Amino acid sequence: MKRYQPITPSRRHMEGIDYRKILTAKEPEKSLIFGKRRKGGRGYGGKITVRHQGGGHKQILRSIDFRCQKKDIPAKVLSIEYDPTRSGFIALIVYRDGEKKYILAPKNLKAGDEIITSENTEVKTGNRLPIYKIPVGTLIYNVELKPNTKGRLARSAGNYAEVLAVDERYANIKLSSGEVRRILKECWANIGIVSNEERKLMTIGKAGRTRWLGIRPTVRGSAMNPVDHPYGGGEGRTKRGTRRPKNKWGRGTRGVKTRKKKKYSNKYIIQRRVKKR
Repeated sequence: MKRYQPITPSRRHMEGIDYRKILTAKEPEKSLIFGKRRKGGRGYGGKITVRHQGGGHKQILRSIDFRCQKKDIPAKVLSIEYDPTRSGFIALIVYRDGEKKYILAPKNLKAGDEIITSENTEVKTGNRLPIYKIPVGTLIYNVELKPNTKGRLARSAGNYAEVLAVDERYANIKLSSGEVRRILKECWANIGIVSNEERKLMTIGKAGRTRWLGIRPTVRGSAMNPVDHPYGGGEGRTKRGTRRPKNKWGRGTRGVKTRKKKKYSNKYIIQRRVKKR
């Protein structure tokens, strides 16, 4: 972690990541970048559907290969790079046929390393294998939910899943939330842990830095009028005045299950995630 000199009150408590010790390239690969218009949390009708979004620094999107479909072709890691729209780092790789791709960079992957996507390869950080070929207890990331699709699970910084068991058709995977679910054993996954696990230790330090990230301020419900929020109104600071905690639209916010009771994937969940207190 990188600590700053306390030249201002906000700098005094600011902590960040020392990118110079990790990243090996400053500019992205031009053939793998593209632009996208921001919507600021607005839907197709132009109205805000997700609050507290907007502004932020201009970002260039990188095309990430979550599928890794080039099988049995070794690839060399050219650089470890920063992605402004992603919490973990990304790696620029080049296959032996000359094609370049961006992939999610696992922890301890360095420039010059060689990785491969294959059914018959060693269990090494960065390699991609089908789950039935991965030993029980191995940590994986970028896990598919259905065969021959892109990775969906364990993609954020410091995230991973664990292979608990493999039977005739399914594999039991434990996610970082504590949830255990069944996945077809023909699904593919990368070996390792997603890089930049120190990100959770960052201290933003000032309000302006959150605005660079595209996060707008949040107003407390108790500071609103009664017409705008169930907690609003009253003289001075008052208690919420309702029996159960609720959001702006009157729906419960604590201890309320949000998952649909008849969701198609409920049958694949063996153990629910651990509740945080």
